[in-house]
Amino acid sequence: MMKKKTIALISGGISSEREVSLNSGQQVNDALDKNKYDILTYDPKTDIPRLVTDAGRIDCALIILHGPYGEDGTVQGLLDLLDIPYQGAGVLGSAVAMNKLLSKHLYERAGLTVPPYGVVRRGESVDANRMVTELGLPLVVKPVETGSSVGMTIVRDRSSLAAAVEKALEFGETAMIEAYISGTEITCGVLGNQDLDALPLIEIIPGEGYEFFDYEAKYQPGASQEICPARLDARLTQKAQACAIAAHNALYCQGYSRTDMILKDDEFFVLETNTIPGMTGTSLFPQSAKAAGMSFGQLLDRLIELGMAARRRQITRG
Repeated sequence: MMKKKTIALISGGISSEREVSLNSGQQVNDALDKNKYDILTYDPKTDIPRLVTDAGRIDCALIILHGPYGEDGTVQGLLDLLDIPYQGAGVLGSAVAMNKLLSKHLYERAGLTVPPYGVVRRGESVDANRMVTELGLPLVVKPVETGSSVGMTIVRDRSSLAAAVEKALEFGETAMIEAYISGTEITCGVLGNQDLDALPLIEIIPGEGYEFFDYEAKYQPGASQEICPARLDARLTQKAQACAIAAHNALYCQGYSRTDMILKDDEFFVLETNTIPGMTGTSLFPQSAKAAGMSFGQLLDRLIELGMAARRRQITRG
């Protein structure tokens, strides 16, 4: 009989997405095969000292954290110091993908199409006339470093722009103002270390009463319709999957990621890449893995394998 692996399940944290993280962590805990794993749970808000003390007996960590201090490379750096393997992107990929502005620069360098955009930093005044002239209406205003659409607003008239920027700047130093691309929302998961597989696409249709796939539309059961596989022909499906793999590589991701896009007039506009996609049983990445023939438990097994393999390769290379 194979020896059980000890898994550190890390969820909670101190970001605005704490509750989503705790819920995901509980569902991951429920789905992990107890015949294969001994599970130790840690909440970074209170349990960092205990994690450090326990490091020597942990085989791998599952980081089920979202937003700053979890998805941005902070926890990943701690685990590297403690020599604990973990799933997903390392410090560099995590930090890069968390910053929507830097991500855009790297997408553009990789030849990907992104919505036209402008940037406003805290303390700067917003030139609403210039932004509307350059980008048109509606506009999407969002913080540069949050997830789950926290702090995001769709602006439909120029008089509302300043308030939307102010709201976004509550969550960080920089706000991004993007042209609103009206089209079909598509998301694509990528799985693997060196050899990458693009998973079946998901088409997202926000429910009535939701302007976009916002925090509530994401997490309120039944608020949005999610169609997997997406209703695209083979050519567009392959094009979207190629975009997701290119985005994954452009941001130095590892293990897995999920890239969100808008399809308009045969063109995919890349919005952002998630390095720790939502991980409840009904979240988008597990849904996509299920369509590829992988149960939630099998997906978690695979992420643990990839995390441990990446750490072995890192040590060998070092």
